[in-house]
Amino acid sequence: MAIRKLRPRTPATRFYSVASFEEITKTTPEKSLLSPLTKSGGRNNTGRVTSRHRGGGHKRQYRIIDFKRDKRGVAGTIASIEYDPNRSCRIALVHYPDGEKRYMLAPDGLTVGAAVESGENVEIKTGNALPLKSVPVGSFIHNVELRPGKGGQLGRSAGNALQLMAKEGQFATVKLPSGEVRKIRSDCYATLGTVGNTDHENISYGKAGRSRWLGIRPQTRGMAMNPVDHPMGGGEGKSKSGGGGQHPESPWGKYAKGLKTRKKKNMSNKYIVKRRK
Repeated sequence: MAIRKLRPRTPATRFYSVASFEEITKTTPEKSLLSPLTKSGGRNNTGRVTSRHRGGGHKRQYRIIDFKRDKRGVAGTIASIEYDPNRSCRIALVHYPDGEKRYMLAPDGLTVGAAVESGENVEIKTGNALPLKSVPVGSFIHNVELRPGKGGQLGRSAGNALQLMAKEGQFATVKLPSGEVRKIRSDCYATLGTVGNTDHENISYGKAGRSRWLGIRPQTRGMAMNPVDHPMGGGEGKSKSGGGGQHPESPWGKYAKGLKTRKKKNMSNKYIVKRRK
């Protein structure tokens, strides 16, 4: 999981770095676990752009991931560690004794041939999935459910992990990667360990075209626009809103720094012990 720097033979490769992919053991995905993936270009069902700067990019196929880990009490064997173009972490192909195959998120340190299991009384080791009430306090976990049986929603990207801080009654207190501390029902399942590919955050794309391969289109600064296009456009020289000192905002006038966008009456507020800020 190291980072490989390229020789600067071109202007782009001077700043280019790629993952070494040394942990990948198989390059062709499992056909039965593939699903077609269509691109939206950031548009919703009415055809309007609701998420800007999206479009293009390499064609992908979706890998069906077992976020629920609901094959309880049956030990599976890790057959391969594979690349997934749809997420920052690696995925592991699990073979079960009954012939079923499933993909799971590959935690750091998981190797081919290792046994993984899901259930209330399974062994405390990396890759095993347990309810929070069975996880020792202080453990690092990932792929954590917010509702029992819904499947993991927290701690799924490369290098991420939540820490179990305490257990009391029906709830467990966990610390999220953002620093937020919140309560989660103790019968929610989580997988032990840290998500793999921890060096992902250190990769430098090196050139604009590499972002385009990922389907990320260019962003234009508001200050470079005209007044008709953006609240910060126009003016003589580099001026915000034609000369006035204005806070950064979106084209629709929503402040970009410091404005709290979370709903004050969110039902989940009562579960948050400590906010991330």
